[in-house]
Amino acid sequence: MALGDQIGGRAFAVVGPSGSGKDTLIARVADLPGLHLVRRVITRPEAAGGEPFEGVTESEFAARAAAGAFALDWQAHGLHYGIPASAVAAHQAGATVLFNGSRAMLGQAAEVFPGLVVLLVTASPETLAERLASRGRESREDIAARLARAQFDLPPGLPVIRIDNDGALDTAAEAMRAALQPVSV
Repeated sequence: MALGDQIGGRAFAVVGPSGSGKDTLIARVADLPGLHLVRRVITRPEAAGGEPFEGVTESEFAARAAAGAFALDWQAHGLHYGIPASAVAAHQAGATVLFNGSRAMLGQAAEVFPGLVVLLVTASPETLAERLASRGRESREDIAARLARAQFDLPPGLPVIRIDNDGALDTAAEAMRAALQPVSV
């Protein structure tokens, strides 16, 4: 088989409302063999916490985007997010690529990563509110706005695996782990 004929690996975008536990679940499956965990580039200081990411200034982000450093980039919540182009190379080389995405970029992501599967992490509004408040990063108004955006539609035609993260973390982590495992034939 010629290099251009390679099928490539699998790609998964993790999406869900703020506070659903996306980053926690991603960290719980990071040890899977063959998993290429993508570290996003975000225009916020790394000291802000949350997921492991590379924090850059808006001007640095713009320069990288102009230079083609991102396979995907989008804006959400007043920030710029980027998925490094190295994720495409890993996917083409046969790795299982996992990245924290956004519903706003799923259409574009499906074009960049053929066969993209969406892992939709969910939790009840009460659980989301509790988790967001415990972070201590947002005002009550900000939390209310995030909860109002918690219900959303995904682009049609994409395969979606729903992962309920309202109960035991181990249960949700096992559901994500199972979704990422290669299918036996």
